[in-house]
Amino acid sequence: MDQHTISHSGAWRAGGHVVRTRCSEFPREHISEPHRHDEAQLVLAADGAMIMDTAEGPLVVPPHGVAWIPCGVVHNARMIGSVSTMTVWIQRLPKYELPTKCRAVNGTPVMRRLLQEIMKIGLRAYPGSLASSDVGLLLNEFETLPALPDRLPLPKDPRLAAQCISFLRGPSAHQTISEWSATLRMSRRTFTRRFRQETGVSFVAWRQQACLFAALPRLAAGESITTIAIDLGYESPAAFTTMFKRHQGMPPSRRF
Repeated sequence: MDQHTISHSGAWRAGGHVVRTRCSEFPREHISEPHRHDEAQLVLAADGAMIMDTAEGPLVVPPHGVAWIPCGVVHNARMIGSVSTMTVWIQRLPKYELPTKCRAVNGTPVMRRLLQEIMKIGLRAYPGSLASSDVGLLLNEFETLPALPDRLPLPKDPRLAAQCISFLRGPSAHQTISEWSATLRMSRRTFTRRFRQETGVSFVAWRQQACLFAALPRLAAGESITTIAIDLGYESPAAFTTMFKRHQGMPPSRRF
């Protein structure tokens, strides 16, 4: 059983459908058991960062980030340091189309305020239109935000997958197509074509995404940009920052 502290939880009806809420505190490096919910789940990393493992791939949720897990999706959460969360489980709301894919976004101040109000409503089991309205506003805000590019596609081909997993244990911005194709004993052309078929992206794009994926939890844990850049093989912190800004829309110093 998962060991964590629940500061409070609640349940109420919105438009005839039950909405559950919970505020939780998780210890450092906590890993939850794989599980699923009959409701959709929206969870804010109020303090700390976490990685949601799903069948679609890992989903990095930075501090103040919000993750959406559709109903029925098996997932587990890995905490980066100590993590506080605010979670809403939603069965269905009339007039709202809930997202069908897992995704994470940077939480806005509006989302945080709405979640705080929803937590209060859940705590006192407040019914009626206000509850439904707050959840609706929350969903509308979530839908307007761009998904964070923190998902890392992994190939189904066993050999390619093994090579990708090996890379993730020690990612480097300097590894090349020639090195990978030689290791896998493929021609450069065959490797390039197959890698794109399996992942949907080019090798260079995947390599950058993998480096970003490795960097995000470390940045969330407070490691220096310089240390991370050097470990990932970038020539300078500026080169790493340029890549990070291109993918995330802001430099790492602002992201965390």
